[in-house]
Amino acid sequence: MNGVSQPNKNMENLNIVLVHPEIPPNTGNIARLCGATNSYLHLVHPLGFKTDDRHLKRAGLDYWDKVKIFHHSSIEEFINSVPEERLLLFSARARFVYTSIRFEPGQYLLFGSETKGLPEHILTLYKSRCFYIPIWGGVRSLNLSTAVGIVAYEAYRQIGFGDHWRECIL
Repeated sequence: MNGVSQPNKNMENLNIVLVHPEIPPNTGNIARLCGATNSYLHLVHPLGFKTDDRHLKRAGLDYWDKVKIFHHSSIEEFINSVPEERLLLFSARARFVYTSIRFEPGQYLLFGSETKGLPEHILTLYKSRCFYIPIWGGVRSLNLSTAVGIVAYEAYRQIGFGDHWRECIL
């Protein structure tokens, strides 16, 4: 897995940020999604697993070399390292639906842990930047990797999938 340097903030890639992820297969699936979309993956510690976990590696298959991963020691350290206007937070406890967002290249999409979500003090601090995915069935939440996929593909749909997506369909 890759280093800790910051990505180029001028690129059109999205940044997927997982705050305290707990389940290795979810993080592996999200890493695979990042590899498929050329997104950056940010892991905010503490993690609920070791990055050499076999379940994590298995879920990411042999795509780990295609993913740029950045590690952050805490949510505060991460938030202080990026412009506030680039942050978008996702939570079942948010007030605004994710389809109301006008996505832009280079944004940071923050998702909390599978069991606790994003910390309450962060949701309160950035309440105007918090969004939810509608659920109208009999469950209280979506799987983390499903939620990331829904939001990431909507974001890329809005910003045009970048310059390289056409290579995939030719």
